[in-house]
Amino acid sequence: MLTTAAAAGGAALAMTAIVALRYLLASGGFALATARVRPGLYGGLGRQIRGEIGWSLLSAVIYGIPAGLVAWGWQTYGWTRIYAEWDAWPLWYLPVSLLLYLFAHDTWFYWTHRLMHRPRWFRLAHAVHHASRPPTAWAAMSFHPIEALTGAVVIPVLVLLIPVHVAVLGVVLTIMTVMGVTNHMGWELFPHGLVHSRLGGWLITASHHHRHHELYSCNYGLYFRVWDRLCGTDRGLSQP
Repeated sequence: MLTTAAAAGGAALAMTAIVALRYLLASGGFALATARVRPGLYGGLGRQIRGEIGWSLLSAVIYGIPAGLVAWGWQTYGWTRIYAEWDAWPLWYLPVSLLLYLFAHDTWFYWTHRLMHRPRWFRLAHAVHHASRPPTAWAAMSFHPIEALTGAVVIPVLVLLIPVHVAVLGVVLTIMTVMGVTNHMGWELFPHGLVHSRLGGWLITASHHHRHHELYSCNYGLYFRVWDRLCGTDRGLSQP
């Protein structure tokens, strides 16, 4: 029993370290790119950035523990629907599973994000994230623990329900990390032609999410503008 608990705890600790390192590398990398592409954009924001890093490292613990326990359960007991064999499911299912995960995550994020903007929840938790004015590349995981918990459960629950190849899961986590950082860094990374195209009209990038940080009561999505458009909360693009 002690060995099992130690193994589970070790997995949770290891995943926490991985999540924290992933955050530092991704946010640090895009912050460095910002310093070169938009010199002075983060000028005078040192105190804010230190707060963003502190909250984000706390969030890394909250994200890392359930992720580590699920990874341990997968390897030890096969609890999840993660698979490693390429022929376990048809190849056409790989892109389908990617879209299923992204859409499910986006749906959860949209509705919990709207909840976090209710006055009580905003004061209790979400105000931490909106204390970043303007947000920077370091703000992607700058959440109060309550809000971090709502985000930390998504992927662990999905891998228990929806079959996914381990490589596709890696792609999901990469997209989640890159979009989380780039949507907050204060300037548009993606080409103007894509952002303002028909396809871009359904995708969320910095131009869309920055509008949320300007107006608060709109643009709640994470990857797609589907729910914002369906629910009348899409307010278009900003000019970050």
